[in-house]
Amino acid sequence: MTFNSMSKLMAFMAVSFLISTNSLAQKNMEDKELDKETSAVVTAAKREVNKHGFGVGIGQTFLLGSLQNKGDSQITGDLFYSYTASYSFDLLINAHASHHAYKGKDVWLKGLAFSIKARSYEFDAFSPYVIGGLGFYQPKIAKDGVESEQKSTFGFNAGGGVDLRLNRRVVIGILGQYHNPFDVKQDETEDVKGSYFKLLLTSMYLF
Repeated sequence: MTFNSMSKLMAFMAVSFLISTNSLAQKNMEDKELDKETSAVVTAAKREVNKHGFGVGIGQTFLLGSLQNKGDSQITGDLFYSYTASYSFDLLINAHASHHAYKGKDVWLKGLAFSIKARSYEFDAFSPYVIGGLGFYQPKIAKDGVESEQKSTFGFNAGGGVDLRLNRRVVIGILGQYHNPFDVKQDETEDVKGSYFKLLLTSMYLF
């Protein structure tokens, strides 16, 4: 093989290498752009706004303060409604009712709590959050068969938890929520005072 032929062969190999390298680099860039677009679509799907949701929560209700000696902690259930108002904030409404008995004493708890749910960040399908808000409550107590009057009162709630999004429709999580109804004055019995804390496993369906 002559020197001229070898030069042409080496030039051809060099051009082929450059073309293949450029094609590979371009394909990698296209793959990265596709990954970014896919990630953006997934993120957008996880953060869709104007979404409604209904859910349930099951867990333990712990009586605190003056209520602690008037009833026993129980496994209870809650109902939830949520509305995704923005990428970071949801409206969360919680409804619950439970009865707690202990040594001839009874505590009845009813509540309708309105909260703002704020998500600090999202990591893949995992999302921690904090909540806080106000609500309406109807706590009632009884001792030796003598019941207090059932009156409605205002109160506040606060807490936090984590959500795990299984898909675009189903979200499960853990929620810890503190409820503090304002004191209820009584004429014939002692005033109804105290608060309670709920630790719940939650499941929400979005539509």
